[in-house]
Amino acid sequence: MDKFKLISPNFKNEGYIPSIFTCDGDNISPTLHWKDAPKETQSFVLIMEDPDAPKGTWYHWLLFNIPSHLHKIPEAVEQLPEGIKIGANSWGKLAYGGPCPPTGEHRYFFTLYALDYFLPLNDGASYQNIKEGMEGHILEQAQLIGKYEREYDWM
Repeated sequence: MDKFKLISPNFKNEGYIPSIFTCDGDNISPTLHWKDAPKETQSFVLIMEDPDAPKGTWYHWLLFNIPSHLHKIPEAVEQLPEGIKIGANSWGKLAYGGPCPPTGEHRYFFTLYALDYFLPLNDGASYQNIKEGMEGHILEQAQLIGKYEREYDWM
């Protein structure tokens, strides 16, 4: 069996995220593709987080109840397909929030979890609610890491 994989045509794993996907650009979400999920998968959860944030992990994007027949999230997605729920990011918004680090290089982890059920949660769920809901239901996970550092003009 092939390994569950998450990729983006917009940046390579461990590579730099183009500024169009950040607060310095259009702040749109990148395209994400996945393949080789476990056959028993009922739904997926996608979490984008920055573990390098100064005050602890910062959650940029939380999607859950992505049906197992979907294998892609298109660039700049605004209207999610029916059934997909969105959690509250660390800004308190139900939206994608692109990289916007205060200083230095930050890593952004896009983690896709394959679950054996749908989370019994509504839009606006917190990271903690989603994490608790996934416990005991994760079949496998795939990860894509991007990096970003803002350029400051000190002149």
